[in-house]
Amino acid sequence: MSALTGFRVVELAGSVAGEYCGKLLADFGAEVIKVEAPGCGSSTRAFSPILGDGPDGSALFAYLNTNKNSVELDARDPRLHALMAGADAVIDDGATTVASRHPNVIFCSITPFGRNAAPEHANAKSINVFHASGWGYHTPSHPDPSKPPLRGPGRFMADYEAGLEAALCVAATLFGRLHHGRGEAIDISQHAVLVSRADCILGRLITGEVPALGTRDDYDQQGPASFFACADGFVYLYMTSGAHWLGVKKLMGQPDWLDEFDDDWLEFSVTTEKVKAFQQGFAEWVRDLPKETAADEAQRMGVPLVPVNDAADLHESPQYRHRGFFRNVSHPVLGDAAYPTVPYLLSASPAELTAAAPTLGQHTAAILSGLDRTRTPPTVRVPQLKPPKTPRGGPLEGVRVVELTKVWAGPYAGKLLAMLGAEVIKVETAALPEEMRAYGGTDINHAPFFLSINPEILSVDLDIKSAEGMARLRGLIARSDIVINNLRPGAMERQGLGYPELTEIKPDIISVSIKMWGNDGPLGHQTGYAPCFAALAGLAPLVGYPGGPPLGTSMRYGDSTVGAAAAYAAVVALLHRELSGTGQFVDISAVETLSSMIGDCLLEQSLTGRRLGPDGNYHPDMCPHGCYPCADGAWVSVAVTGDDDWRRLCDVLDARALADDPRYATSDGRRGHVEALDGDIAELTRDLDADDLAHRLRAAGVPATKSATAIDVIGDQQLWDRELYRFVSDHREGQRPIVGPAWRMAREPARIERGAPDLGQDTDYVLHEILAGAPTLGGL
Repeated sequence: MSALTGFRVVELAGSVAGEYCGKLLADFGAEVIKVEAPGCGSSTRAFSPILGDGPDGSALFAYLNTNKNSVELDARDPRLHALMAGADAVIDDGATTVASRHPNVIFCSITPFGRNAAPEHANAKSINVFHASGWGYHTPSHPDPSKPPLRGPGRFMADYEAGLEAALCVAATLFGRLHHGRGEAIDISQHAVLVSRADCILGRLITGEVPALGTRDDYDQQGPASFFACADGFVYLYMTSGAHWLGVKKLMGQPDWLDEFDDDWLEFSVTTEKVKAFQQGFAEWVRDLPKETAADEAQRMGVPLVPVNDAADLHESPQYRHRGFFRNVSHPVLGDAAYPTVPYLLSASPAELTAAAPTLGQHTAAILSGLDRTRTPPTVRVPQLKPPKTPRGGPLEGVRVVELTKVWAGPYAGKLLAMLGAEVIKVETAALPEEMRAYGGTDINHAPFFLSINPEILSVDLDIKSAEGMARLRGLIARSDIVINNLRPGAMERQGLGYPELTEIKPDIISVSIKMWGNDGPLGHQTGYAPCFAALAGLAPLVGYPGGPPLGTSMRYGDSTVGAAAAYAAVVALLHRELSGTGQFVDISAVETLSSMIGDCLLEQSLTGRRLGPDGNYHPDMCPHGCYPCADGAWVSVAVTGDDDWRRLCDVLDARALADDPRYATSDGRRGHVEALDGDIAELTRDLDADDLAHRLRAAGVPATKSATAIDVIGDQQLWDRELYRFVSDHREGQRPIVGPAWRMAREPARIERGAPDLGQDTDYVLHEILAGAPTLGGL
C-alpha cells in the first residue's frame, strides 16, 4: 500500500505548480481527481513539446499528471461542490473562494504572488517569479555583467518549487486533520517560496550582518569553483577548504606552479588573481581527461569534482538504474518512455507510477456516477501526539523530530517541520559544534548562517561518543517520531544508529536520511555540495547562453530544495505511520531531488532523443521571453504569451516600427527571429527605469517584473506584508528578522516567535522532562 492510499484530492488547478503538487500526492497513492474544462482541458495540455494530436499530446502534461483521474466538468456545475465536499483536500490556482462552504476540507491555493497580491501580478509566468525572487539576478554565478541574467534550469523552476511546498503543506494539514477533523485554507506564493529557499543568504542580509551590495555576485562564494571543459564534456570543481586544496594538489600530481599558493589560501587569501591563475592551470590539467575518470580519481582523494551530466547521461547512469529513478510508462498517445519518478525511496510505502496521465475526461462517468456513495475517510490507528515544550499550534503540533544534521539541507528540513508546528530537537555537542556555528559570527551562538536556518529549533548538548550521551540519545529517539540525518555515508551506521538499530529503540520510528546519491548504489559512497548536486542532476547544462558552455544556476541553489523534499517525504511517512502503525526508512537522494526539478525536460529527452543544452531565456511557447537591460544596470523580465501581449508590449514601449515589422507579426515569426528581436527590445529598454517599465507592462496585461537585486528582495513590501520576514526572539539583541514560512494558513498556523538556540539551550528540558525516569546508561 502506498503512503497516501485512502486520501482523496480534487485538483482544480491547471498550472504547472498545482499539477506538480497533485502529482506528488498521486504518486504516493492519493486519489487525485483532476477537474478539467470541457472540450479543452487543462491549459498545460497545450504546452510544448506537443508530440501527438489532440489534447493528449503534451509531454509536459503527461509528466505532471501520472496516476490521476480526469473529469470534464464546468466550474458552474453544482456537482463540483459535491465533489469537493467529499474530498480531503482541494488544490486550486487561486480562483476558488468556497473554502468556507466546506470547513472540513483542506483548500490549497497556489498563485504567483499569493492570494492577496495586486491583480496585475496574477498572470506572471515562471521567469517573472524567478526574477522577482532574486534568483534570476544572481544566475549564473560569477556572471558576465554585459549579458542578461538567466531564468534558471528548465522552464518551470518557480512552479516546481511551489508545487513541492504546497504538497508539504497539504500532507502536513492532512496529518492535523486526522487528529482534529478540521480543514484548512493554505495560501502558497510561488514568489515567497523561491525567496524562502535563499534563507541562508538572505538571513544575513536582512539583519545587516552582511551588507547587500545590489550586485549580481551578492549570492556568490569566493574561490575557484567553476565548470571546466574536459575530453568528453565538462566537470565541475567545488573547492572551499584546506582539505579540498590538499586533495587537489595530490590529484594533480603536485605540479611546481601550485607552490605559489599557501595551503590555507582558500580560507584567508582568496584574490581574483589567484582564482584566475588556479583556474587556468586546472583547465590545462583536466582538458584531456574523460569526465568520469577525472571525477572518480578526485572523489577517492576527497575532492568534490563531479562530471556535468545532461539528460542523456542520466538515462544511462548506473546509479539511476540501480535506484530505479526512471520507470517505463506507456501513454496512449505518446507511447512508451522512461519517466523520472521521485527522489525518495520509502521502504514500507514507496511511490509508484501505476498509470499514465489520463486522456481528457477519461474518468468522468465513473467519478460523477459515484458522488452519492458514502466514502469512509482514513482514520488514525494509534495516535502518538506528544506534548511539546511550548504549545505552538500548527498541523504538526505533537510531532517530535530528532535532528542529526549540519550545514543547510538537513537543518532546512528541520526548519520547515518546526514551522509547521513540530518540536524539532537538534542534537549537538560543545566539543564539535555544528559547522554553520563556525562561520561569520562572533562565537558559536552568534553565527549568521546558523541563526538564519535554525529558528524555532531546540538544541540539546549530548556527547554521543560517550556511553552516557549515546544512552540519552537513544532515550530521546524512543520518545520521538522522526530522526533526520544528513551525515556522511556510513556515519549513522558506525555510531550504531543505522535503521535496523533505530527500530530496536523504537519499532515504528521514521528514519530520514539525506545523502548526495542516496544510501546505496555504485556511487552511493560519494559526497559533495549543492553545486555538485546540480551538475550531476542535469540542471547545469540547461543554464547558459545559446552555443556556450554550461554555467549552472546560482551556486547557492539546491540545498534548501533537498531539505524541502526531505521534509515532504518525512510527513508522507508520518501519515503512513498514523494509518498503519508502521514506521520506515526514508532514503533521500540530493541529486535525484534536483533532477526532479527538471522532470519534464528529462521526459522530453526520453521521448524525442534530442539533447537539451543551454538556450538562454528561450521558451517554445512565449516570445519575446527574456531579461532586458534597463537604466543603472537594472534588468526587466518579460514574457509575451501571444499576439495580443505583443501589441501591448509595443504600445508600452511606443515602438510602432517594431509592431509593424513583418518579421515579428506572428509568434512563429518572432521565434524565428528571436536574436534580432531581443536586440531590438534591448535597445528600447536600456534607458528606462526597470521598476516603472515592469509596472507599466503589468498594467497593460503583459507579464513582467524587475530582476530583483538582493536589496530589492529584502525590501520587498509584499514579502513583509505576507510575513515571510518575521521578527523572533534573540538572546542578545531582543529581536532579529528571519526568513519564515512561505505559506500562510488561515485557521491554525504555528506560532513563530523564537530565534535559533544557543548550543545546548534545551538540554535541561530534554534530560529532565522528556527523559524523566529513563535510564542513563545502556540501551532501552
